[in-house]
Amino acid sequence: MCNLYRMTKAQDEVARWFGAIDHLGNANFGDEVFPGYPGAVFADGKLQQMTWGFPLTLKSKRTGEPLKPKPVNNARADKLDGYMWRYSFEERRCLIPLMAWAEAEGKPGSKTRTWLYRPDAELFAVGGLWRNSDEWGLVYTMVMCSATIRMRARVASREDVPER
Repeated sequence: MCNLYRMTKAQDEVARWFGAIDHLGNANFGDEVFPGYPGAVFADGKLQQMTWGFPLTLKSKRTGEPLKPKPVNNARADKLDGYMWRYSFEERRCLIPLMAWAEAEGKPGSKTRTWLYRPDAELFAVGGLWRNSDEWGLVYTMVMCSATIRMRARVASREDVPER
């Protein structure tokens, strides 16, 4: 499951790529996007800034009080009919522009990042869902499915993404 992706293209270039209106204004997000932080999302014909991850608030087992929400940044394709995702899947789909994503590999305590990308395209998009949350405003999540045989082979070969 993706917990980090890279997006270094200028927002006006990304907006043109989608044929979109750029509504990012003075957006402030990094070249590497982590869950709980802002990223660019194409939704409703506009390139917008949203926070990566639907907020999930759990209760403390000790006190019963709500804890700080945690971002749920990936929605499994086989779970889209569940309560957390159903309405967004039916009504609020989006595209998330990116250049590469990282997967953690190795033993706990010594994991490394393996960057995966499309060698035939510097920029591509993955499917996502979005909604407006009380906690963080506009939020998005990526939709994940099982890896193809070809993608599993790439991960096994540990190809690193070139700096672009």
